[in-house]
Amino acid sequence: MDLTKIKLGFALTGSFCTFRKVIDEMRRISNSGVELVPLLSPCSATTDTRFGKAADFVEEIEDICRKKAITTIAGAEPIGPKKLLDALLIAPCTGNTLGKLAGGITDTCVTMAAKAVLRNRRPVIIAPSTNDALGASAKNIGLLLNSKNIYFVPFAQDDPMSKTASMVAKWDLMLPAVDAALEGRQLQPIVM
Repeated sequence: MDLTKIKLGFALTGSFCTFRKVIDEMRRISNSGVELVPLLSPCSATTDTRFGKAADFVEEIEDICRKKAITTIAGAEPIGPKKLLDALLIAPCTGNTLGKLAGGITDTCVTMAAKAVLRNRRPVIIAPSTNDALGASAKNIGLLLNSKNIYFVPFAQDDPMSKTASMVAKWDLMLPAVDAALEGRQLQPIVM
């Protein structure tokens, strides 16, 4: 599929340790000609951490996407009725957001955008980054794997000896996963 003809929502949630890799991949995707619409969960948009200042990340993301980031539920709400996105990529997607998506909770701009995209029967692609993927979040991943129009970026354990339940998406597979999802298929293998 010609991805330069799509409008892709690119939503970040609070896995701050992965922001640099995700933003570098966001830049690569943007440079390939894909139109990106940035969304940041409230936590992502406002929390300074040892990995960087929120304002610096927001500025960089808006510069890459050449658009102001959506950071509120009210800002994300028109995505559904106006059919503003062809697909939504949530990267990184925390265990918290996985749980909200699995439970149908819409309390951030990211979960509102997911609800809006799914309403239009368009794909939501999840790039997980959570320390409990093989623990408390495993059931939510399982529920989402069995949900219509939800796809995953392939993911793997990132530190199996020190963090036995932790898994992180393969960031370089985000665009192939989006391409596959737009064709109605899950990029394989899901777990690497």
